[in-house]
Amino acid sequence: MGRVRLDTIDRNILAALQDDGRMTNVALSESVGISPPPCLRRVRALEKAGFIKGYHAQLDSAALGFGVTVFAQVGLHSQAETDLMEFESRVRGWPMVRECYMLAGEVDFILKVVAADWESYQGWLTSELVSAPNVAHVKSALAIRASKQLPGVPLDASRTNGEDRPT
Repeated sequence: MGRVRLDTIDRNILAALQDDGRMTNVALSESVGISPPPCLRRVRALEKAGFIKGYHAQLDSAALGFGVTVFAQVGLHSQAETDLMEFESRVRGWPMVRECYMLAGEVDFILKVVAADWESYQGWLTSELVSAPNVAHVKSALAIRASKQLPGVPLDASRTNGEDRPT
């Protein structure tokens, strides 16, 4: 499927759902200024085109007993594609790792790790991460507080990105 152009209504739908994924179709249609049936068709088209990947609840990690967030910068011995893919596959199996990004520069990956406490993180670090094949070094940065946490992307409803809009 080729790239599709998003019109103002599509972008407004995406922005509204990004802010409140539990919004009813009726409320969504009212907020973007169209009737419910075409609004639902547009949402389904945006899902099918891959613009909407899922709907999630934002949980309070501290209230659930996860008081520590650590950013682990990981360097590998080898950056061969098979070694990178093997590391990424291993990361997907670690529940404490909530996000993983491959980087350009001195560090190969940065992992966002959520743990109950510092001791839990250290236990996982020594038993899993630093002992994983191909891991050369790890540098941990403990998050003190989150100053901003916004999911998604900075949508601007006045922009478009080319070609046809999903229908």
